[in-house]
Amino acid sequence: METIIHSGYWPIVVLFLSMVLVIILIARLGFHPFIALILAAIFIGLISPDLPIIPGQNPFVTAIELPMTEFGIMAGKISWVIALAAVIGAAMMESGAAEQIVDWLLKSLGNKYAAVALIIGGFILSIPVFFDTVFFLLIPIGITLALKTGKDYVLYVVAISGGAVIAHSLVPPTPGPLIMAETLNIELGIVILCGIVAGILPAIMVLRVAKWLNRRMNIPVRISHGPGIEISKRPGLLLSLLPVIIPLFLISLASIVKTVTGELPAMIAFLGNKNIAMGMGCLIALLLWAKSREFDSHQLWKNVIKPLEVAGIIILITSAGGAFGAMIKHSGIGGAIGLATEGFQIHYIILAWLVAAAMKIAQGSGTVSMITASAIMMTLIGPEVELAYHPIYILLSIGFGSLFISWMNDSGFWVVARMSGFTEKEALKTWTFLLAILSLVGLSEVLLFSWILPMV
Repeated sequence: METIIHSGYWPIVVLFLSMVLVIILIARLGFHPFIALILAAIFIGLISPDLPIIPGQNPFVTAIELPMTEFGIMAGKISWVIALAAVIGAAMMESGAAEQIVDWLLKSLGNKYAAVALIIGGFILSIPVFFDTVFFLLIPIGITLALKTGKDYVLYVVAISGGAVIAHSLVPPTPGPLIMAETLNIELGIVILCGIVAGILPAIMVLRVAKWLNRRMNIPVRISHGPGIEISKRPGLLLSLLPVIIPLFLISLASIVKTVTGELPAMIAFLGNKNIAMGMGCLIALLLWAKSREFDSHQLWKNVIKPLEVAGIIILITSAGGAFGAMIKHSGIGGAIGLATEGFQIHYIILAWLVAAAMKIAQGSGTVSMITASAIMMTLIGPEVELAYHPIYILLSIGFGSLFISWMNDSGFWVVARMSGFTEKEALKTWTFLLAILSLVGLSEVLLFSWILPMV
């Protein structure tokens, strides 16, 4: 047994066992993902013989303390950004800014292209806002449109969910793409720009799939939504867009300037820093929230508590995932896989998609899938590996892989099913089918563009 544990292939066994543990804890035993990931990180430490040696510290203590240290490192990188994104999302919802954007799209495109408006609206809003919140906001609009026209309910539900889930999987500061950018050491601005561009073709596919399903399925509106909060001073369109546009523009600008010129002026570096840029977007969102609801300072900050509480859970899960990924790296998995695949040609983009898709099917969470897959791929494409394409393609492949086959173990499945009034069978035929198509289309797109435009 001692020989097996100290062999070059043992980290592969560690990886397999840790992934099985995460799946069992989350999917079978119902553990909260935060607890499951932390326990899995400690488990890796306990069965990995080659952890970093800390003088004077018992190896078993190191196996427990090292995951906590890695947890803190990841939390320090992402906590502020995720917290601000949660506040921006809540402020846009409560101030009427989000509804203003959707209303403008619907008026500009007309009822004939309402599905297009819902796809675009879902995509835009899902950048700073979590998927389930975007769906909660837009589904009453889809219901209203379907009741008004007496048809096309499937079209609207698929359009809303498809537009929102694409940005959720590809564009920071949504937690999954954010931690992938940190793990794979890719500039946030590059991830934002490439995520938006990579989402265009899948968004077009959402419309085609939505229309195809709508022709074949006649699902009536079975639920009703009461009137929402009446907001008398809803902000104008430009102001409504600023909390999203400002951070994305500043972060992307810094990345573009650095890529084109090779230098980054101090002021652009400061304003384009993700913490500063997100802070500016949050400030604008808070001002809109306070003005539209006529809140004083005390009322405003009292209402900020709820989105911060939501963000806290996301930060815990994402940081625990970072600890889990770091412990996988400490186990020596990169060298083990390199040894096992010596002499074989591995297409890392396909491998990244397969790892993410397998994790998504097994345990349900797209975010956990992205966290795990990016950690595994980082150990394989370290500094010593020369890729024929930019690592952004690995990130995008993981993002699309994390969409594959959403079923009963995915909270997103139940959000769509329950909020739209679909049965489980109907949700499988619409939502699950849609995500499988988007995942495969996305993989094909990434493979094609990595060949045509490698960016190296």
